[in-house]
Amino acid sequence: MKRTVVIGFLGTQLDYAGKGSARWEKWRPSVALCQQEDFIVHRLELLHDARSRGLAERIRLDIASVSPETQVLSVERELRDPWDFEEVYTLLHDFARDYPFDTDKEDYLIHITTGTHVAQICWFLLAEARYLPARLLQTSPPGKKDIEPKFSAGRYAIIDLDLSRYDQIARRFAREHSDNVSLLKSGIATRNAGFNRMIERIEKVAGHSKAPVLLVGPTGAGKSFLARRVYELKRQRQRLTGRFIEVNCATLRGDSAMSSLFGHVRGAFTGAQTERPGLLRAADGGLLFLDEIGELGLDEQAMLLKAIEEKRFFPFGADREVESDFQLIAGTHRNLRLWVAEGRFREDLFARINLWTFELPGLAQRPEDIEPNLDFELERHAREQGQQVRFNLEARRRYLAFATSGEARWSGNFRELGASVTRLATLSHAGRINEADVEEEIALLRQTWHTPSARDLVAELLGEQADALDPFDRHQLDFVIDTCRRASHLSEAGRKLFAVSRQNKRQPNDADRLRKYLARFGLSFERIHEMTPQERV
Repeated sequence: MKRTVVIGFLGTQLDYAGKGSARWEKWRPSVALCQQEDFIVHRLELLHDARSRGLAERIRLDIASVSPETQVLSVERELRDPWDFEEVYTLLHDFARDYPFDTDKEDYLIHITTGTHVAQICWFLLAEARYLPARLLQTSPPGKKDIEPKFSAGRYAIIDLDLSRYDQIARRFAREHSDNVSLLKSGIATRNAGFNRMIERIEKVAGHSKAPVLLVGPTGAGKSFLARRVYELKRQRQRLTGRFIEVNCATLRGDSAMSSLFGHVRGAFTGAQTERPGLLRAADGGLLFLDEIGELGLDEQAMLLKAIEEKRFFPFGADREVESDFQLIAGTHRNLRLWVAEGRFREDLFARINLWTFELPGLAQRPEDIEPNLDFELERHAREQGQQVRFNLEARRRYLAFATSGEARWSGNFRELGASVTRLATLSHAGRINEADVEEEIALLRQTWHTPSARDLVAELLGEQADALDPFDRHQLDFVIDTCRRASHLSEAGRKLFAVSRQNKRQPNDADRLRKYLARFGLSFERIHEMTPQERV
């Protein structure tokens, strides 16, 4: 059986009752704790300063007389101001850090009845954060119903911080968590298990962290939409008071980039006739979403890093800094790690925004989500146009069969799906989308997705070296490049290319095999994706 260990402050007021026998008529929490008939304390550790040594010794002797099985340890710590939150928390944090806890043999309780309210709060915070592997113990004096109130030990209660054990509270927390996830997913119809897990993770980060978030995904994957939902969630939880500011960095160039982001003073450049505060200051107290952050110039990246870390920066042309405390979400469809290696993106800025990175899959990687998003787009069209449009059965079946097939590229992702549904709904007759409408739309999509072949990319990637390849190598490289273009990451492409031979290996390393193959031609998976049609437009 585990030994019970209680840790707490010596009560300089509550535990003091003079030196005579009359002291036994007063309820003293540290003594009463060891007088409980159904509760045995094997070790009691009392924290106090040097001035309370005499009181600590008196309490030890009194406990020995009523509970000889209890070992009382005096833990002397100097505390200048017991009402100073920082001092008390630091003292108790250091105590917990150095304490030799042995949870296999001992059960720990923190006595919160003694000590200041500040001490009680600090005990709670340390226990809740698991710095103290302990439960909270509260004692109370005898009540009017006690037979001998003067000599009664009073009552005690153990407070377990595991909220999951309290059904009503647990249900409330689960409901609030579900509501938060629903808010983030509002307008994002999904059946994809991986995407759902990512949304739940983003919800946790949004609720507990102010650090930058990086959303990586192709154009139209919903980065902007999700960033606004994160802002609404933080605003709902009163984590933000300012505005949601969205900037597409691909539209910023030269002096206008500096001016738009950081503002400028009058006369900073030709045409700057008035002062401009800039978007970073507009986001003060709120959330700044920098979409396509990879398109920023290196100078703007350096200034942005300073603004993120120090919450202050120089407006363009100014000699005095301004302040703005904003939270940042960045979006990109670029491989920023590769851009860092190529010197196109600052390594220090990437390290700063790469703490929480979430990769949003494109529509082609979420085929199970096409049908619910098809219904979502039809509902949105009905709200905007005031007219309900539906597919007939065969038309819907034909459209979904094509939309979820390998032939469908969805290079514009959900934005492109929305445009496709809008065209179908607009051209439908009497609110019904028929098979002829669907076939016409499929033909249009096929034409839109007509892209250069892998052979064209071989020539573009290798230049004149492509002409020096044997037909066998070129044909094989065509197939490898096409597979890489369709895969979302290197390992996925490797698994497809080595699907048979990998079964005979104990520890197949498909990614390494593919990396070495591409290196023979001076290529990389990242470079191939840099040349995909979506990025070349």
